[in-house]
Amino acid sequence: MQSDDKPVNGQHPNSPSFFDLIDQTPPPPVIDLEADPGTSRFARLCAAWDTSWKEGGFLHDRWEDLRQAPELGWHGMANWVKAAIGLAGICAVIILLDGATDVLAAAIHRLLTAVPRVQVSTDTSNGVFAVVDQPIRTYIAAHSASLPISASTVYTVWQVVGLFGLVGGFFRSSGARLTWTAFGASSIAMVYSAAPADGRTIATGLAVLAWTAASAFALRGLTLRPAFFTHIHNAAHQIEPHIHIPAPAAPPAEDTPDNVHPLQKR
Repeated sequence: MQSDDKPVNGQHPNSPSFFDLIDQTPPPPVIDLEADPGTSRFARLCAAWDTSWKEGGFLHDRWEDLRQAPELGWHGMANWVKAAIGLAGICAVIILLDGATDVLAAAIHRLLTAVPRVQVSTDTSNGVFAVVDQPIRTYIAAHSASLPISASTVYTVWQVVGLFGLVGGFFRSSGARLTWTAFGASSIAMVYSAAPADGRTIATGLAVLAWTAASAFALRGLTLRPAFFTHIHNAAHQIEPHIHIPAPAAPPAEDTPDNVHPLQKR
């Protein structure tokens, strides 16, 4: 029998609605944890991943820290971002130093092997300088035979170190002054050891005088006098208000009653 109900909004009253169709959809399949543990583990990982990216999640908060770091600056950014940046900087410095060390070592090797071949054991100096220089050449030539570098290179390094100590000490560098002191002591010891026996005292004395004279430039401004520092505490002027009440003049004895006594200062 045909129904006489008129359609409402183009639909028959008895026709199924959209929500009725949704209710008729089959339920999602239930995952059996015992039958398929791999699928359940993957589902838990997906759920944890989605939860961590929601507001308040771990990954969401870390991403907000990274996003706000340029605006907050170094003092306002998160501590873990500072630690990551510092660790990355340290790693970069270590990598650069590792490469720079190899380059520097190769450059020093080329420099030392390219120095002029000085005839160390030959007396090429003259005058007073030869009294100090020749024993040093002889000592270096006698004690550098087993070294991997030549005696000429050792003599050149000795000169460079002395020049560094003299120039650096003139500019009041503490390290250069220590280098100059060690350079002078070692030079005097080499002169005393390699100088001829009959002139050893004179050669050593001239070496000491030469090093002392050069120390006037390398150790300029250095004094052995003790320094006294006087600290004056509360040296500024202090203003403290005081109220002074002058004592009243005593009236004549005949006008003073017996019960009145003058104000006395204590």
